[in-house]
Amino acid sequence: MKKVSFIEGGVAKDHRGQIRFVNDFDMTLVKRFYIIKNTDTELIRGWRAHRIEQRWFYVLSGVFELDLVQIDEWDNASPELPIEKMVLKAEEQKVIHVPVGYGTAFRALEEGSELLVFADYGIDHAKNDDYTWPIDYFVNR
Repeated sequence: MKKVSFIEGGVAKDHRGQIRFVNDFDMTLVKRFYIIKNTDTELIRGWRAHRIEQRWFYVLSGVFELDLVQIDEWDNASPELPIEKMVLKAEEQKVIHVPVGYGTAFRALEEGSELLVFADYGIDHAKNDDYTWPIDYFVNR
């Protein structure tokens, strides 16, 4: 199974301002995008996984905590799966690629944080590839 990876970006600044970029992000597979903005820093959005779809995440503003689990059995995922935790910051200008087979949970660490999400299937497909668990399902949290 593919591993989670980062696509590095950067920022170009001059007297006119700045441009944030991730030039190595090949968006050929992207079919749609959406932006997540949690109501506060207590809310955890997750656990959600996709067996067929992959996702790319880019922090537009603020900071997010991302928890990941690699799903072992889709009909009966083990609650003991190890959770990989990471912090994603807008100032890092990078895209994180989460391939198929991972569950995610997000929490904004700063008020007003926004997360841009890219998906490789249209919205009509989403209902056929949406696996969810309660936020306390994976006990290694």
